[in-house]
Amino acid sequence: MKRLAVLLAVPLLLTGCAPSSEPTPAVSSNPPAGAKIYSKLDDAGIEQIKSSKTALLDMTSGNLRKSDVGLQDGTGHAPDVHTSGLMDLFIEAPYGVIAAHTDRLRLNGMNNRADFSEITYFLTATSREDLATLIRDGVGRYGIDSTSAEDWIESVSAKPDQMSDFAITPGTSTGLQVTYDLRYDGTKDTQVIIVHVNPLPTTGRSS
Repeated sequence: MKRLAVLLAVPLLLTGCAPSSEPTPAVSSNPPAGAKIYSKLDDAGIEQIKSSKTALLDMTSGNLRKSDVGLQDGTGHAPDVHTSGLMDLFIEAPYGVIAAHTDRLRLNGMNNRADFSEITYFLTATSREDLATLIRDGVGRYGIDSTSAEDWIESVSAKPDQMSDFAITPGTSTGLQVTYDLRYDGTKDTQVIIVHVNPLPTTGRSS
């Protein structure tokens, strides 16, 4: 099984994560009709996200420019958005929408590029069954590799008390790269999926 090094930022990021999930079929995976006011990540924009519990980002071009969210191009990281309770996150992709219920959103700018290299958010599950449901939902929604996902689910089911840091082979069916980075600890009640959304390698490059 492929193991990934734990990111240095993860212990900080995971602190206080509320239970979260992909929207169920009863919840629309699209923003409300007519709601095309995209979120900003300046101080006023973050307060708006916290009060409305909704964040809408436009990556229909294959990337997200810092200026699109009210930040200067040289900004390395946008401020983290951490809500009390869950927000509805919508990332409009070239093909469809990436949607989630989450309490933490982070955008990584990487050096001085004009666009963000990555959007990160978190999903949590309170049982192995719910975790498997979230993973399979990502397979269906975003084209995440089903073989890689099922192999991991089978492995954890066979040894439920193990620990595993594992990134499933990404999906690209939305025109963006979506990676489910699993942080599983069988001794804990809550399991975490760190979701990384990136431009495809051949898109999203700007000077």
